[in-house]
Amino acid sequence: MIATDGRITTERKADDGAAGKVLELPALTQRLAQMRQGRRVVHCHGVFDLLHVGHIKHLQQARELGDLLVVTITPDRFVNKGPSRPAFPERLRAEALAALACVDYVAVNHWPRATETIQALRPDVFVKGGEFKELKDHNGAVAEEERAVRAVGGVMAFTDGITFSSSTLINQHLSTFPPEVQEYLRGFGRRHPIDGVLNYLQSPGVSRVVVVGEAIIDEYHYCDAIGKSSKEPMLAVRQQSVETFAGGTLAVANHFAPFCERVDLVAAMGKACPRQGWARERLMPQVLAHFVETAGAPTIVKRRFVDRYFFQKLFAVYEMNDAPLSGGAEDELVASLEQVIPGADMVVVVDYGHGLLTPRAIDVICQRSKLLVVNAQSNAGNQGYHSIGRYPRADWACLAENEIRLEARDRYGDLQPMAEHLADRLEAQGVIVTRGSKGSLLFGRSDGFVEVPAVAGQVKDRMGAGDTLLAVASLCLAAGAPLEVVGLLGNAAGAEAVATIGHQRTIEKGALLKHVECLLK
Repeated sequence: MIATDGRITTERKADDGAAGKVLELPALTQRLAQMRQGRRVVHCHGVFDLLHVGHIKHLQQARELGDLLVVTITPDRFVNKGPSRPAFPERLRAEALAALACVDYVAVNHWPRATETIQALRPDVFVKGGEFKELKDHNGAVAEEERAVRAVGGVMAFTDGITFSSSTLINQHLSTFPPEVQEYLRGFGRRHPIDGVLNYLQSPGVSRVVVVGEAIIDEYHYCDAIGKSSKEPMLAVRQQSVETFAGGTLAVANHFAPFCERVDLVAAMGKACPRQGWARERLMPQVLAHFVETAGAPTIVKRRFVDRYFFQKLFAVYEMNDAPLSGGAEDELVASLEQVIPGADMVVVVDYGHGLLTPRAIDVICQRSKLLVVNAQSNAGNQGYHSIGRYPRADWACLAENEIRLEARDRYGDLQPMAEHLADRLEAQGVIVTRGSKGSLLFGRSDGFVEVPAVAGQVKDRMGAGDTLLAVASLCLAAGAPLEVVGLLGNAAGAEAVATIGHQRTIEKGALLKHVECLLK
C-alpha cells in the first residue's frame, strides 16, 4: 500500500486479502456450512510445493465447475516426496495459493490423505489433474478419494491441459544435490524407465522372508551439558528425557514388512527381561517373532547419551552379555531356524556379533537357505573379533566400507579387488559395500562393478541407515533387479533413514515409491 507520505509499504492488516483466505480446517468446515446454500463447492487437494503455471491452470478450470473453490494442502509432516521435501513450508504454500484470484479458501490438512477432509468439507465436486483419470497411483489414494466423494454425494472431476511437475522443476532448478549427483540421476532415468524401477518394489517377488540376528533396544537419553565437574576432569550433564526404539533385527524385520506377506524374525531376548512383550507390540502385523530366551544374559540395550541442543552423541553404554549361546538356548535357536528357513523365499542375517549366532546356527543357515543375504557388522562391542569370515557361504554380502576393509586387513587399498575376492570366497553372486556420504559400491557376477552416489538431502541421524538399505536392497536382489537399480533404491531407503531420529519411522512402501519417483523426475 501507499502511505500518506507517499512511501510504499507492505504493511497490511492480518486478515486482509490472501491471508484472510487461509483458515484452520475446523473454521473452513464451519464457514462452508454457512455459505454453501445455493452454492456449488469445489475442492482441490495436493502438496503444491512449487506453485507453477500447471497448478494455476488446474485451479482455474476447477473454479469454473462451481461457485466456491477450496484448496487443502498436505502438511509438511506428511509430504512423502523425499527427506528434502517440501521445499516450502505449509504456511507459505497456503499463502501462495490464497493469493490466486480463483481460490476462495485454503486450509492445511490434518491427515496424510484427503479422505477425512472430503468427509468434513463435503464438496459437490472433488477435482484432480488429468493424469489421475484412471484412478491409479502408487498408494491407492486417488481411488480412496473417489469413494469418499461419492459417499458424501459429490462427484469426481478431472482437468486437462498443460501439466508440469513440481518435483521436476525442483530437481532441475532448486536441487539440493551437487551437479554430479543431478547428472547421475538424469542418466539413470535414461537407462532405467521409472515404471520398471518402481515395479521391483511393488512386486519384489518374495512373499516370505526370515530375518535372523540380535534384537536390540536402542535408547536415546537426551541431556543438557551443565559443565565440567569441579573435582574431576569429566563432563557433567543433566538428563531431560528418554526415547526408546525397537532396534537391531526388530527394526530390520519392520522394514521388510510392508513388502512381504510374512516376515519370520529369529532373535534373542533375556530370560529375566520383561521387554519381550514391549518388543512384540512394536513389530508390524506381518512379523512373526521367534524369540530365544537366554538365561544369564539381558536383552541387549544400547543407551546413547545425546546433547539435546546440538543433537551430539556424547557416549554410549551397552547392557549385554556377548558370550556365545550354549546349551538349551542354542538348541532352541537351531530348532527355530530349522522350523522357519525351509519355507522362506529369502533369509537375511544381520549379525551384530554379540554372541547369538554360533557356528552351529551358522551351519544350519548356510545349508538350508534358498537365498541368503549376510550382513556381519563391526561395532564398538565386537571390533577386531567379528567379521563375515565366520560364514562359509552367502548369495549376497552387504558390508560397510570399514567392515570389508577389516575383513581384507587393508585400510587404504582399492575396494574393488576386496569385493571380488570376498564374493569368490563366499561363492556369492555379489557384494554391496556401503560408503556413507560416498554412496555405495556394488559388485555382481553379471553386472560387474557399479557405483551409486548417496541421495540423502538432509542428515539428522545415521543410526539404522545401513539396516534400512539392507532390507530394501535385499528385496530388489530377490526380484532380479539390475545392480544399479538395487543400489539406487537401497540408497533412497538409506536417505529416508538418515532423515529420521533413531528408529522413529519404519520404511513405508508408498512413501518410498513416491520418493524414488520424485528423484527421477
